[in-house]
Amino acid sequence: MTMTLAAPFGVPTSALAGERRETATITARTYDPYRRDYHAWNWREQRAYRAYLAERHRAYVRYERQRLAQRRAYWRWRHEREERFDYRRR
Repeated sequence: MTMTLAAPFGVPTSALAGERRETATITARTYDPYRRDYHAWNWREQRAYRAYLAERHRAYVRYERQRLAQRRAYWRWRHEREERFDYRRR
């Protein structure tokens, strides 16, 4: 029984650190009032948001601090982009 409890302590910390980087993500749900759906705000959504800003040559501003008109424009762009990629996959 002691070995089963002590086994996790025998793993090198570098191996554990690698696992934490991949699995430890903060995910928040964001409501899109224009399409009335929720989106998980994770690294993928963050990457899409940064691509949206880069495409429009805008400086990075956190999504929560954007004006409502800018948020609406982002979600419109996001849904159009999803629909384009879904169409290409068929």
